Amino acid sequence: MARTIQHRLRDDFDWPLFLVVCVIATLGVVNLYSATSAQTGARAELYIQQIYWLALGGGVAVIVAAIDYKVYERYAYGAYIGSIAALVLVFLLGKSIRGTHRWIQLGSFLFQPSEFVKLCLMLAVARYVHRDQRSGAWSLRDLIAPGALIALPLGLIMAQPDLGTALIVGLVAVSTLSLVRISLRTLGVIVGGGLVGGTLLWLYGLKQYQKERLTSFMSEQVDVQGTGWQAHQSMVAIGSGRWWGQGFMQSTQNQHHFLPDTHTDFPFPVWAQEQGFFGVVIVLLLYLFLILWALRIASLAKDRFGAAIAVGVTALFFWHVVFNVGMVTRSLPVVGVTLPFFSYGGSSVLAILIGVGLLMNVSMRRRAL
Repeated sequence: MARTIQHRLRDDFDWPLFLVVCVIATLGVVNLYSATSAQTGARAELYIQQIYWLALGGGVAVIVAAIDYKVYERYAYGAYIGSIAALVLVFLLGKSIRGTHRWIQLGSFLFQPSEFVKLCLMLAVARYVHRDQRSGAWSLRDLIAPGALIALPLGLIMAQPDLGTALIVGLVAVSTLSLVRISLRTLGVIVGGGLVGGTLLWLYGLKQYQKERLTSFMSEQVDVQGTGWQAHQSMVAIGSGRWWGQGFMQSTQNQHHFLPDTHTDFPFPVWAQEQGFFGVVIVLLLYLFLILWALRIASLAKDRFGAAIAVGVTALFFWHVVFNVGMVTRSLPVVGVTLPFFSYGGSSVLAILIGVGLLMNVSMRRRAL
């Protein structure tokens, strides 16, 4: 087995994937250093903790890549059940922060199970898709089982409440299902059901502050002192960056504490203000390359399970980038979605790097030995 792993590392190691992740992560740490430079105390050292998490996550990614992904197919449902149990434990043992229950305190570490649910649910859906032997298009009845797999964690995450993570979890799972054919009639029923479900969610499921966030970005008269404060300050930062930016550690919106949460949800405006339009283009092109390369890995996968994994991880990157960049540019509502490798977070960094490990795994096994 050791010789097999050595052979794969030598001949099939995906250097483009490795390098683009390293470049984005390095830029993310540099930006986090700048974003926390105006802070005092523990927050001023977050970039050091981020390096630790990246190192730990990188080690985990190596282990994930070394084990044949067929093993993950065998344990996909078990991992899914474990992730559901962790979500339930959040309500029993979880730590409340800002009125939400999303974390479990493990010593000095705040563990956020919903970050790993994204991967566990994706693996469960990928296994279901791979094991399915239908030759024709799926009917509505065929979607009941995967729909139930998706609905259970979504309900638990919404109850925390965490709208942003619920959106990402749902979209990643649905994207993984894109490998199957669905009839137009079934698709129409799904769209209609989604509209009805969305209406009911708006009327009875969302809290008032969530509704205000969802509507404030569409309003022509934004309450810049209230619900629209973050988005407004973000736009000021991005706009003032102009072509070449104000320079490293020179973001006025960050240094003068106008822009909140620059280490989690809003690191991108700091980058935009300091590095300007050209810096923004560079980062977006790096993300685009990562997403397109991940799709290439999916297209070259040797079986349907590998393809489903690669599509799921691609969707994880894609939706995170779309929602975060959309939030900070007022193209989408502020729902608390992080930017991969730029946002600080132990659980989120580990989950993203496990996703990279899964991608590397599928890529290294794209050819039979």
